[in-house]
Amino acid sequence: MSTSDTHNQRIANMTFASVYPHYITKVEKKGKTKEELHEVIEWLTGFNKKQLQELITKKVTFEKFFQQASLNPNAHLITGIICGYRIEEIDNPLTRQVRYLDKLVDELAKGRKMEKILRKP
Repeated sequence: MSTSDTHNQRIANMTFASVYPHYITKVEKKGKTKEELHEVIEWLTGFNKKQLQELITKKVTFEKFFQQASLNPNAHLITGIICGYRIEEIDNPLTRQVRYLDKLVDELAKGRKMEKILRKP
């Protein structure tokens, strides 16, 4: 699925720090914890809590965020629809990675079991 250059650029320039509080609100509203959110983010990106806080403090863009990430080798197993886009059909790699994160946060908020979210066999 092709996303517009404008859409991709907007996502690339968005800061992780601007979206992170929304992730927390979303999961906590559904009875999940910030620690569970961090577990999901660390699984996808390799960033521990301290590294994550540094990235938030520095207000890194999603582009820099994912450039510095060590994407989980099983990230490609994240499929489905998020924000109206089928993840596995998104052409732009950065936009796809951001949507991976969105999908994992969504699954956590919906109460999916952690081993399913983390794509454990």
